[in-house]
Amino acid sequence: MFTSLTFSKPACPMHATPPQNTPFPPRNAAQPNPSGSCPVRAPNEPTSSSPPSSISKLNPLNYMPSNLSQTRDTRQTIHLPTEREPSSIPRGDINGNWEYPSPQQMYNAMLRKGYDDTPEDAVESMVAVHNFLNEGAWAEIIDWERRFSRGLGYGWEACRRGEEGFQENADRIANLRDIAAPKLLRFQGRPNEMTPKARIVEFMGRMYPAKFGCEPPFDRHDWYVQRRTVDGQTREVRYVIDYYAGPSEPTGEPVFFLDVRPAVDTPTAAVERMMRWGGDVWHRASGAKAREMASS
Repeated sequence: MFTSLTFSKPACPMHATPPQNTPFPPRNAAQPNPSGSCPVRAPNEPTSSSPPSSISKLNPLNYMPSNLSQTRDTRQTIHLPTEREPSSIPRGDINGNWEYPSPQQMYNAMLRKGYDDTPEDAVESMVAVHNFLNEGAWAEIIDWERRFSRGLGYGWEACRRGEEGFQENADRIANLRDIAAPKLLRFQGRPNEMTPKARIVEFMGRMYPAKFGCEPPFDRHDWYVQRRTVDGQTREVRYVIDYYAGPSEPTGEPVFFLDVRPAVDTPTAAVERMMRWGGDVWHRASGAKAREMASS
């Protein structure tokens, strides 16, 4: 189920479709403070007398360096802001929300990854697009959690009338017990690992280009979300996000498509996906929507 997002800054350098091997936005999403790194020493972690490995320098919450520098690079020619914007995404390890990287941190991270030709005057727009896409992804995750955090029974009642009927249906069967909002525990960028669904979409695009033709996703994230159930228990749910670039609007504004869904790590996740997509297809294909309109 794809969600379309249109970024409203026509001056953004994202108008062009990102090259397949140059994923954008950079995958350093929100960076935790150094205190958020794991305090437990792994069994194979090097001792202080041995040089630290690259893996040991990564924060386990987002697989990025624990402390991205805010220092101006010697190659810079313009000033970049160092202020970090808070997100709307709650953290699972501490109270508070994740913070997005500052333009200076973004630029330093891109240099670290080898993107030496990054236009300095475009970095602030890149950060804006990066933040915009992450907020859109979180909104989609909230939509899934609204349906299924109360269990599969509630989930079916929420899904059986399709996407358009969800809001009305959800209000009618709403559980009176408050459910804690989900929290993002950690995340990981995996741009070089195409999801099975993305491979299927790519294959269908080759077979039926008029209907399914599109560029492969330019990025992929795995987000690990803490779900609190009606009995007060918490469990971890992995969500997979494919990021697609669509044709720009006539006004020049870039368009993105996000495909957000729970990973099929458990039978429950597989049922959730079948319920949501199957419920919407059946509601429309069976004529239920037309009958509801005729009887209203």
